[in-house]
Amino acid sequence: MRLAHLHLPHTTPFARVSAIQQALATRFLEHKRLASQASQASLNAHSSSSTAEKTLPPPPDPTIITFTPNPVYTTGRRDLPPSNTSPLDRDPFNLSLPPPLEPIRALLTPSGANPPRAEYHPTLRGGQTTYHGPGQMVAYTVLDLKRLNLTPRCHIRVLENSVIDVLKSYGVKGFTTEDPGVWVADDANAAQSGLPKKITAVGVHLRRNISSFGIGLNVTEEPMWFLRQIVACGLEGREATSLEGVGVTGVGVDEVASNFVSTFVRRVNQDFAGKNGLGERIEEVYPVQEEDLIK
Repeated sequence: MRLAHLHLPHTTPFARVSAIQQALATRFLEHKRLASQASQASLNAHSSSSTAEKTLPPPPDPTIITFTPNPVYTTGRRDLPPSNTSPLDRDPFNLSLPPPLEPIRALLTPSGANPPRAEYHPTLRGGQTTYHGPGQMVAYTVLDLKRLNLTPRCHIRVLENSVIDVLKSYGVKGFTTEDPGVWVADDANAAQSGLPKKITAVGVHLRRNISSFGIGLNVTEEPMWFLRQIVACGLEGREATSLEGVGVTGVGVDEVASNFVSTFVRRVNQDFAGKNGLGERIEEVYPVQEEDLIK
């Protein structure tokens, strides 16, 4: 199996990445539909194979999109507002916002001659409200979990463990707790609160075992101001941090993106492919351009 990696090196509108992700997921789902029809045709013909199965194109390659969006607050299914219509199609002065974002409505709507400081997008991923923007590496996976022999829980664990591996490569110990995401101990803050800080948010969506969305790893301190304006992920009293915030300086988002993709592949192959599992092994990662995925 080959894995495609789309890396968008510049700050990108969130809607643009959402459109790419949706196009990919639709392609996966269409292949599943055709495969199901071919399988049914084979059963009806009382044959081990049918013409439909022989002419079925190969499945799409699993894909990881890594990017940094313009400042954007996104909500998951638990925080969706009364109207799930994209705010891009609505009057920007009358956004239908979930309760967690009402206190910062002024950041999301125009003020006189000043544009909004951040966008707002409802999504179908799991979880609640969070922020993505400059200084953060976001990675979305579009995968058929069945081919990789991943259960939904294992998929989350692979994402989390891949982040933990990335952090370890920079000398930072990351870990999971009963709360979602990946956390780190902030030694400077431990004496005051004793609480870990969140360095990575995790939220995914599955439809017929096709994944979308993924993780957001804070690389620099740039996202911190925006995160402090909300109760991120509904976790009252919990703070966020970044690689820079725990002392790792001089690291760019592009480097972290490449590191994450490598560790994700290693984790999948180590834990779920070959001798250790029944999933297909990822033999190669190849770069793709946006036009390759949406043609």
